[in-house]
Amino acid sequence: MNHPLVQVSEAMPWQTLIDAVGKSLPAIPAGAGRRPLPARLMLGLLYLKYAYDLSDEAVVQRWMENPYWQYFCVEMFFQTCLPCDPSSLTRYRQHLGEAGVEELLAQIISAAKKLKAIRPRDLDRVIVDTTVQEKAIAYPTDSRLLEVCRRKRVEAADQHGIRLRQSYARKGPEYARQAGRYAHARQFKRMHQMLRKQRTIVGRLIRDISRKASEQAQQALAPKS
Repeated sequence: MNHPLVQVSEAMPWQTLIDAVGKSLPAIPAGAGRRPLPARLMLGLLYLKYAYDLSDEAVVQRWMENPYWQYFCVEMFFQTCLPCDPSSLTRYRQHLGEAGVEELLAQIISAAKKLKAIRPRDLDRVIVDTTVQEKAIAYPTDSRLLEVCRRKRVEAADQHGIRLRQSYARKGPEYARQAGRYAHARQFKRMHQMLRKQRTIVGRLIRDISRKASEQAQQALAPKS
């Protein structure tokens, strides 16, 4: 009875948690299908899944082999069959929704405080791993970097009052899009042609800005009559 999972099971306010999120599953009318799985079992499996970083298939398999896991999910006798189909965990998470998962996390933190596993000051800063979260990442390809360089040069020239001969505001993005399309189609010869054009544009801007910046500096340093 000194096993950590047994102590966590005794500290968790299961009935409060079931009252908060256990009723989020839709009611199944009599005779409409098999009876729903107990909320206590599903919540326990979800806790074990995330505590041990397992897949749905692995957590139900290990539950069948581990008596402490079965006790954690309120089994009084050792079971030799799977508690549920792994897909049931997926459906249960969908039914819980964001509010149900937040409530589960809050109760777990409360139990950890009760067991003195964490201190209140440990929660001042929370690090969230967003590895699996979808992100809009634009990978730094050559065409994108060259277009960013062109745009930054034009912006810097505007800020310093340098009037450029040409900003390539239309040609620059067009060449970048074309290079991306050619790369996607694996037409690398055409892609390199677009990259050479972009490098030429950036080189022209750099030379134009350098020339006019030096002219401005000379005019500013020239003695006034």
